[in-house]
Amino acid sequence: MKRLNVCLGLGLILALAVAADGSAQDYKKLAQSGMEFLNVKSDAKAMAMAGAVTSLDMGSGSLFFNPAGMAGMTRPADVSFSLNKWIADIRHMGFTAAFSPLRGRYGVFGVSLQSVDYGELQWTMVDLGEPKGYREIGESGQFSPSAFAAGIGYAKALTDRFSVGGQVHWIRQRLGENMLPTENDSVLVTRKNEATPTSFDFGTLFKTGYKSLAFGMSVRNFSKDAKFSRESFPLPLTFAMGISADVLDWIGRGSLDQSLVVSFDAVHYRSRPEQVMAGMNYTLFKKISLRGGYVSNEDEDGFTFGIGLATAGIAVDYAYTPFGVFDSVQRFTARASF
Repeated sequence: MKRLNVCLGLGLILALAVAADGSAQDYKKLAQSGMEFLNVKSDAKAMAMAGAVTSLDMGSGSLFFNPAGMAGMTRPADVSFSLNKWIADIRHMGFTAAFSPLRGRYGVFGVSLQSVDYGELQWTMVDLGEPKGYREIGESGQFSPSAFAAGIGYAKALTDRFSVGGQVHWIRQRLGENMLPTENDSVLVTRKNEATPTSFDFGTLFKTGYKSLAFGMSVRNFSKDAKFSRESFPLPLTFAMGISADVLDWIGRGSLDQSLVVSFDAVHYRSRPEQVMAGMNYTLFKKISLRGGYVSNEDEDGFTFGIGLATAGIAVDYAYTPFGVFDSVQRFTARASF
């Protein structure tokens, strides 16, 4: 009875979050945070399921979604590398690694790396007026902005059903340089547009014990405000709650070694409207996976699709997301557990 009450309570919390998604649409939260690259995920398996993986074990890849998911690792080590061919020729890359010493007796330790290649962009100088005569109109050049994040995470299974995890992130974003006049307009000074904040992620994962039903919750990008020069801004704080289960536990698997995991996430953002994410992962013989998902409240990328191949601890995943006027986004991930 106690287990049932816990399940019902967590289910009610998730239902209220989903209901809030529909009631908050009259108020559009836009451009209220910086460093939004932190919310662009590159893991192909997760994003083929629309990112609805808060309640799933994702190995070292859990560091990008819910650190508590690392605690479910069945092998001592896990690594992954992801490439995300994002819109406007921007490339996101992600790397994760996790190690579970002594079969998880002391928990699971992990590291994550995330980088963004924006390519080369054009810069130009604003005319400061004839009396100052600092720069001529039209002077321009090229610069290459960049973004990088490195994290150290830890997860621990407190019981055979309940896990907790966390991660600390060191972040750096460089947006080039600019030249500004001093207060008396007599001298130009060069200022570097670079910020290096620190953020924290937290998460929990609860496996109910009733078949494969699981609940997860996470908080990502919790930090103080960052600042480039004068104005400060917050990072893209995100709250997520999820529920998942293998539906074949209820309807039967037949004569095949197969699974059909269905998951739902309700996500609250600081800088944009709430979303509900739904994902599906059908796996046959533990080798071939077909995936799909849907994200509500998106102007361009509602549906997601993907495929995965795995054998002997090695897996390769691919995700395809139609992106409206931006054509499409493609993600590739290679992972290994040993």
